Amino acid sequence: MKSRILYEDKDIIVCHKPAGIATQTARVGQRDMVSEVTAYLAKERKDNPLEKGQKPAGQMPYVGVIHRLDQPVEGILVFARNKGAAAGLSRQITEERMEKDYYAVVCGQEIPKQGELVDYLLKDGRTNLSKIVPKEMKGAKEARLRFRVLQQQEMEMSDGGVGQTALVRIRLQTGRHHQIRAQMANAGLSLLGDRKYANEETVRLSEQMGIREVALCAGRLAFHHPLTGEKKTFSVMPEGKAFAGFRQVLEMDRKAE
Repeated sequence: MKSRILYEDKDIIVCHKPAGIATQTARVGQRDMVSEVTAYLAKERKDNPLEKGQKPAGQMPYVGVIHRLDQPVEGILVFARNKGAAAGLSRQITEERMEKDYYAVVCGQEIPKQGELVDYLLKDGRTNLSKIVPKEMKGAKEARLRFRVLQQQEMEMSDGGVGQTALVRIRLQTGRHHQIRAQMANAGLSLLGDRKYANEETVRLSEQMGIREVALCAGRLAFHHPLTGEKKTFSVMPEGKAFAGFRQVLEMDRKAE
């Protein structure tokens, strides 16, 4: 767990979640980031002398969930270590002051260089899917994001055709269930490795390339420290196979921050 920690102090802890691990789960025996972080903090407290303000030995450390990433998605998460920090970070989420940028690899016939998507999403609890619905539909929630292409490539398909893929950077403005996957697919820009929302061509290309994980990474997170007010910015390099051909562009984009 320690190698996954990007930053920690007495108020917050920032981690790089790997793909395949849930942010939080109630399923017995399934790993999740809240449990991993809690165990790490408990061990750190046991191995180090007690500091002022820490809970007595025997009480589990406080780990406040501020935002989530889908289980197949990797990327940066910030957790609060006390209720005051949790309130401050949650307020930034509500006021849309927390900057959440994602890297994704998409497939499409005609991929625009940039764009903005505004849709209304409705989550179906039975299927665990979100779908685009009319604004007037009961339970529909507004979903907004902006994207721009960093690099585009052509891939030869097994049937002799040519598939267009692109590395895109996405600024998430709202945080809805499966928002990026649902909105991008609806716009004809399905994510590689996505079996829930992608079209048949993208699924075929993903299988041809041996990509099994969703090509989505929460690669940059910026917010103000909930106690000090200092601007904090974190970034990570995506680990997924779909990003392997875009390493140079990713490095350049990260250095441009």
